[in-house]
Amino acid sequence: MKIFSDAFPLFVLALATPMFGTVVVTTPLNGASVGPSVQFVASANTTTCSNGVAAMGIYVDNVLYYQTNGINLNTNLNLSQGSHRAVVQEWDYCGGATNTPIGLTVSSQSGVSLGSPANGNTVGSPVAYVATASTSCAYGVAAMGIYVNDQLAYVTAGSSLSTQLALGAGNQRTVVQAWDNCGGASTAPANITVTGTTLSNVQANSGWNQWGELAPVYEICTVACPGVSFSMNQHDGSVSLDGNSTQFNIGGTTPYSDVLWSNPILGQGNTQNLTDANHTLLPTLHNFTLDTYVYVTNFAVTQDLEFDINMYMNGVGMEWGTQCNHLADGDWDIWNNVNAAWMSTGVPCNLNNAAWNRVTIQAQREANNDLLYQTITVNGVTYNINMTVAPFSVPGGWWGMTLNYQMDGNYQQASNTTYLDKTSFTYW
Repeated sequence: MKIFSDAFPLFVLALATPMFGTVVVTTPLNGASVGPSVQFVASANTTTCSNGVAAMGIYVDNVLYYQTNGINLNTNLNLSQGSHRAVVQEWDYCGGATNTPIGLTVSSQSGVSLGSPANGNTVGSPVAYVATASTSCAYGVAAMGIYVNDQLAYVTAGSSLSTQLALGAGNQRTVVQAWDNCGGASTAPANITVTGTTLSNVQANSGWNQWGELAPVYEICTVACPGVSFSMNQHDGSVSLDGNSTQFNIGGTTPYSDVLWSNPILGQGNTQNLTDANHTLLPTLHNFTLDTYVYVTNFAVTQDLEFDINMYMNGVGMEWGTQCNHLADGDWDIWNNVNAAWMSTGVPCNLNNAAWNRVTIQAQREANNDLLYQTITVNGVTYNINMTVAPFSVPGGWWGMTLNYQMDGNYQQASNTTYLDKTSFTYW
């Protein structure tokens, strides 16, 4: 739960419900070139109808190809070669409907369709790779792989690939290749420039703040917080990948109360000599990668885990909020700054219990300060989000960036513990 306080330059906004229906299409992307078998993944919601979404469907060139009940859609359609206009639509129980149109170009030829990274792009590390392959071979695609500077760096069986690779800074010549079961092969180049400044082991740095957020108002409290208890312990070696993890704890008696931890990584309040006192650094930054390992001790009582990248300058506030909404919609959600509400990405959040999970979030500030949510990678599987939201206003004196980590209490406000380790933040 989020609220907003002038006392602290971070984003903790009160949740509100957007007064419209939305259809979020995760794949394919608008304008994509795809093979004959096209996977559609989408989710929908509505707040204008109290009874919710009844069904979803896919139109291709004004013909209904597919329909299913509920708020999620995941299916493959076989389409003919050429250009197509697809529309993913939801119908609610009140007679309303909303849709999202997608333009597609279908090729019947064998080849590799590269979703990420785009050839010629500048990216941060780790680099997210998402690709599929098709072939005229009757026996299908055998495997796919990634070459980095002529060296095979990754290979997987099947006709799809989703992973991330840690690459060094500079120009990297990478190629995604597919091999079929008839001895054929096809490739797609991804020549990229890896750049950025990386802040390592942020979980172990000084400068962390912590606040309770008491339900149902979710006002921030620091010391006198009856109903919610919290603590953090840095440099933990008992549950750690490198002997330097940080333990985060939540408990209390008031159900659905939250705890927020925040570190000012750039600008005001920074303790690592990165204050940007001359206001010259932040305006140049447009790309961000948050990469962390999170250990979940009891996923059954974990209501929600939230990972935020916050930026504020020149009166403009931007929050790339991403949460594993485990005990609510069960998906990874993103924060809509304008409507002060969470939006489902349609990507399920399934973290491993009593184990380390690697979570990587890639985001971008566009030229007009719109926020682009690019990808979420969980335990080596990358999901294209590609959703854009607008920024909002903050006091003109705010200047900086923060990383937030938040744990939400469940209906019993059960005691819960998680750990973060090897938390890094890359910006350029």
